[in-house]
Amino acid sequence: MIYTVTLNPAVDCALSVTDYREGRVNRADSETLTPGGKGINMTIMLTRLGIPSKALGFIGGDTGNLLCRLLDRMSCPHSLTELDGQLTRINMKLHAGDTETEVNGKGPDISPQALEDFVNNLTETVSDGDTLILAGSVPSSVPQSIYKDIIKRFGGRNVRIIADASGKLLAELLEMCPFLIKPNNFELSELCGREINTRTEALEGARELHEKGARNVLVSLAGEGAVLLTEEGKCYETSAPEGTVKNSVGAGDSMVAGFLAGLELYGDYESALMLGTASGSATAFSDSLAEKHEIADILYSLDPTKKNSLN
Repeated sequence: MIYTVTLNPAVDCALSVTDYREGRVNRADSETLTPGGKGINMTIMLTRLGIPSKALGFIGGDTGNLLCRLLDRMSCPHSLTELDGQLTRINMKLHAGDTETEVNGKGPDISPQALEDFVNNLTETVSDGDTLILAGSVPSSVPQSIYKDIIKRFGGRNVRIIADASGKLLAELLEMCPFLIKPNNFELSELCGREINTRTEALEGARELHEKGARNVLVSLAGEGAVLLTEEGKCYETSAPEGTVKNSVGAGDSMVAGFLAGLELYGDYESALMLGTASGSATAFSDSLAEKHEIADILYSLDPTKKNSLN
């Protein structure tokens, strides 16, 4: 089982306005409500790829109930902890012409006791042989050390830890030797202190993070494709599939989900990289998280030997 942890999930409300006028009443041409949160996205994608997964985290109030209903409609397994007197945040995304503006909600305040209960339940729920994904930023009400504290709870156990974070949060987790990290080129540039754009540069940066503790480093490079440095020191590269980018939200999450699904389905890193790249690209080429058939089409274009392998 692959468990994902999203400490501050959201309901994403996307509005599209053709003739936006600041300071005036504007009427949307379209609107959508979707579940939000990196771990949430990963469980959705893993489920679509046929890999058992469950989303864990916190919800609160009517917006939390709405999030659960949205997940149920997508057949996304979840076990979210309810917080009394709190609300799950709403993230607003306004598309106006060629610009996109986002206003993200703050989210609920998580008390120390609620957090401790959650972590205790987490350590009892996740069994040896399972995978645990710690995804996204940490809410302001929670200690920034929470991911490190959770990883410590699993010390000595046979649990694969994936850390999908960025900046200082990710940098401080490297010493915990996570099974996988997936920075994009911008995040890798920040971690390495220099600009990284090419696959060669990305592999050099990945080696630096590997030396600091990360076991496997997967780097997404947008139009330049992706690279993977494995814990055995092997390097794999893939070019970017052809397509028109429509949506960047969830593409990185889809890549992580596809990579882990590839390990489960094919058992080797090269194939996992292919499926990860296909999954991330399929979401980028779609209006929302990609469907399985969209991923299968791109996977076949990258590796014809994988035809019908997702059926």
